[in-house]
Amino acid sequence: MGASTDSDATETERGPGRPREPAVDRRILDAALRLMAQSGYVRMTMDQVAALADVTKATIYRRYPSKIQLALAAIASYCDQAPPVYTGDTRSDLIAQMENFRHGLDRPHGMAMLGTVLAEEHATPELLARFREYLVAPRRTAIRVLLERACNRAELHPNADLELAENMLVGSYYAHYLAGYPFPADWATRVVDAVLAGIKA
Repeated sequence: MGASTDSDATETERGPGRPREPAVDRRILDAALRLMAQSGYVRMTMDQVAALADVTKATIYRRYPSKIQLALAAIASYCDQAPPVYTGDTRSDLIAQMENFRHGLDRPHGMAMLGTVLAEEHATPELLARFREYLVAPRRTAIRVLLERACNRAELHPNADLELAENMLVGSYYAHYLAGYPFPADWATRVVDAVLAGIKA
């Protein structure tokens, strides 16, 4: 069991119904993310999370009554990332979106976390569902919206397959990563230019 810290003790003194310290929340969620990425969901224990976060298990259970609730909250917190600022220029906005997408997975535990949720797809499908909901779906939707707007402005071919273009943009990251190639600084630009070249009007 993790040692009780000053902030942990302060929380206990506050009593029920009082706001809890965000820093303690962050330590707990970061610890859960690290352990899931390193050892997988099944091997992660609440004792390990408490020790790594330097809190008591009671502190964790006050927030997350079960391991699955903690894991789901940790995944949601990991995927919480500010979207890029759009300019209205299709090419520039797609490049910004792809750089944002890459940044989200290049962070510590990014691809390892993806491996964890995929490994648990059958035993604990809620993990992959949460990853899709908070990371995959918002980014794919953002890309699709940009492509649809470009199509409405007649910038793209009227018969352009936007779903395929979306898959090519997103899938290019995973293909590049799994091939073991280093990412060039202009990766997002090259990917966007290649896809747009095939569907522009």
